[in-house]
Amino acid sequence: MTQITDSLSTEVNVPLRDVVGNRELALDVVPETLRPGALDAPVRWAHVSELQDPAPYLLGGELILTAGVNLPEQIDRYVRGLRDAGVTALGFGLTPTVHETLPEPLRRACARRGLPLLVVPSRTPFLAVNRAVSVALTEAGQREQRRITAARETLTRAAGGGLGELTSALAAVLRSWVALVGAGDVLASAHDAPTPLPAAVRELMATVRAGSGIRSATTEADGGFVVVQPVYPQATASHLVVVGRPRRLDGAERAILAVGAALLGLVGRAGSDAAELGAAATGLLLGRVSPGDAAGSVLGSEVVRLVAGAAHRRGPDEVARRPDWLRARLDTPLVSVLPGRFVAIAGSAPPRAVLEDLRAHGWLAAVGSPTPAGRLSEGEVDLLLARAQSLGRPVVAGDSPLDFDALVAPDASRGFAAKALEPLVALDHAGDRSLVLTLRTWLAHHGAWEPTAAELGVHRNSVRHRIAQVEKALAVDLADPEVRMRLWFALRWADSRHNG
Repeated sequence: MTQITDSLSTEVNVPLRDVVGNRELALDVVPETLRPGALDAPVRWAHVSELQDPAPYLLGGELILTAGVNLPEQIDRYVRGLRDAGVTALGFGLTPTVHETLPEPLRRACARRGLPLLVVPSRTPFLAVNRAVSVALTEAGQREQRRITAARETLTRAAGGGLGELTSALAAVLRSWVALVGAGDVLASAHDAPTPLPAAVRELMATVRAGSGIRSATTEADGGFVVVQPVYPQATASHLVVVGRPRRLDGAERAILAVGAALLGLVGRAGSDAAELGAAATGLLLGRVSPGDAAGSVLGSEVVRLVAGAAHRRGPDEVARRPDWLRARLDTPLVSVLPGRFVAIAGSAPPRAVLEDLRAHGWLAAVGSPTPAGRLSEGEVDLLLARAQSLGRPVVAGDSPLDFDALVAPDASRGFAAKALEPLVALDHAGDRSLVLTLRTWLAHHGAWEPTAAELGVHRNSVRHRIAQVEKALAVDLADPEVRMRLWFALRWADSRHNG
C-alpha cells in the first residue's frame, strides 16, 4: 500500500499523447523509450534548456526541449537527472548545425531510464512546440472549468434533497463510490461503497483526522485509489467524505470533490432549512466565498452587489481582519477573508460612511454593479479595486454623476467590449503575453510605468514592450485620452455581468 497526503490542486495539464498526436509538429516518438502508460503522463509546460544539468531548475511534468548544444559526455547521468526531476519527456531537435541525427547514446540512455524521447524535425521550431503546448493547456483549462461549473450546479441542486441525494450525486459526477463518515458511523453512502471500510482506508482517515488545515489524502486499496477529504466547515474534525474508484482523481475532479465536501458540511449543518441551505449554496456558487461563512445566511435580494477589499497602507488591524467585524459593517453574512483581501456579497451598496470606516481600519474597498446572484463574477470588482488602489479611495460602480453605464444596453456594451479587445485576447491565447492584464493595470495607474511594473512583477521595459504590442494590435495611439477612456470601459464591460 502506498499513501500520499496532498493538498487540493487543480493544476492544468495535458497528456503527452496530445502533444505527440499534434500532426503540425510532426514529432517522432522513439518506441523503445516508452514504458506502459508513458503517453498518458501529464505535460504541464514545454521548456527549452541547453544546460548540462537543468534538473535543479525544474518543477516536474515538463517537456524539455534541447538541440544538444551542450550535451554532456555523461549522457546517462543527464537522463537520470531529468527522470528523477519528474520530467515527462525529452524532445531532441535535429539541426544541420548541431546534430543531424539522434545521438545513439542518448537513445540508449532514455530507453534504459524509461524517459520518453521525442525527435523534433528541423522544420519544427521549438517555439511551435511551446505554442502548441500553451494552446493545449489553455483549452484544457477551459474544459476543466466548464466541467467544474456543471458539476457544481448539479451538486447544488442535489443538496436540496439531503445527505443521501447529495452523496449519490457526488458519486455519479465522480464515477466512484462515496461514503460520508461521522465520528464512527457511515452517515450516507452511494454506488456500492464497501461496508465496512477496508483497514487501509480507516488508517488513512485516522491520518487525516490527526492533521491540521484543509487537505486530502490518497491511498491505494483493493486495486484502486481512495481519497479521504475533510467535510467543510468541520475541516479535519470528525466528518470525512471518502471516495473510491479504479483511477486517481484529476485536478478538476479534486475541485469537484471539494465542492461536494463543502455542500455535505453545509447540508449537515443546515438540516431541513431550505432557505438556509439555498443561501449557503449561493455563496458556494460564487467560488470565492467560504462555505462556512455562507451557512445560515439568506440573500436579501436576487440582485446583489459584490464588494471586494484590499489591504490599504499598513493593512487591516487585528479587529478589521475578523470576518464577524466585516459582516457587521457590510450587513451581510456572505464574507470571505483571505490574507490581504476580502470579498462579500451584499444586498445593496454599503453607505459611503461604511467604506470610509473600512479605509480607516486598513481596508480599501470597491463595490461592483447590481448583478443577479446567479451571474456573479469578480472581474468587474477586481478592475474597480485596481482603480481604488490607484486613487487611494473607495470606488463604487454607478455612484458618480459621470457614470454612464446605465445609459448603455448590456448587450451593446458586451458586444463593444468583445470587438474592441478581440485582438488582444487572441494574442494572449496564442502566446500567453498577458496583454489584457497589462493594459488594465497600466490604465488603472494612469499610464505610469513603474507602478504598473511593480504590480505585474515585471521590468518596466517589459511593460513598455507590451503596451507597444497593444497599440500595434489595436492600431491605436494610447497617448490619446479618448482612446484610453474607451479601452477602460471596454475592459470594465468585458469583466462585468449586467442585468438583463
